[in-house]
Amino acid sequence: MTVLIEDDPSIRKLVEYSLSSNGISIVSFPSGEEAFESDLKDAELFILDIMLPGMDGMEILSRIRKDPTLGRVPVIMLTAKDSEYDIAKGLDDGADDYIPKPFGILELISRVKAAIRRSRMNGEEEKKETLSSGDINMDVTSHRAYLGDREISLTQKEYALLEYFLTHKGIALSRDKLLTEVWGYNYVGETRTVDVHIRHLREKLGTEGDKIETVKGLGYRFSGE
Repeated sequence: MTVLIEDDPSIRKLVEYSLSSNGISIVSFPSGEEAFESDLKDAELFILDIMLPGMDGMEILSRIRKDPTLGRVPVIMLTAKDSEYDIAKGLDDGADDYIPKPFGILELISRVKAAIRRSRMNGEEEKKETLSSGDINMDVTSHRAYLGDREISLTQKEYALLEYFLTHKGIALSRDKLLTEVWGYNYVGETRTVDVHIRHLREKLGTEGDKIETVKGLGYRFSGE
């Protein structure tokens, strides 16, 4: 189910109606406090407004990412803030995507469907497969990544990016290509979502992160064997 946390009743009703009309199961709450008092174990996507009374969207995001059950559930942020700093902070803190207000319903539905589809694909992966490069090792079955013997904590999008790089070594990949393949939709406009996630991924990979090379004027290439 999709969990919407939005204090504006008109937006909440609009999103509820639009998603449910497209076959997407949704529950909504006006605050984070009310949401966490409920059973969220079946959540497969969170949609969070940033500006909320009490616990704001960033606090809710932090709590989700620290939760052992919910930590890998994708999160889309709704925000009236459209500055690069606010967007980058949300992505740095673990959000998978952001949609600035006012937003188009068709775009919202498309992004929600893409996030759910990606989440289900990751959850239903059954075949045993290991991907590696140098000290980087990924167990696709258990959805875990390691640097040597140490497990590293990756968000869902960071994991998906690393998996895509390891299966496309040496290939120059545009930001639009990464958005289409990893985020699951054709993205028109800003591509800094990719840049922020890759910066974060590089940091977590340490010296191995240098294998993610910037291709000037295009995007990125994974140079490892």
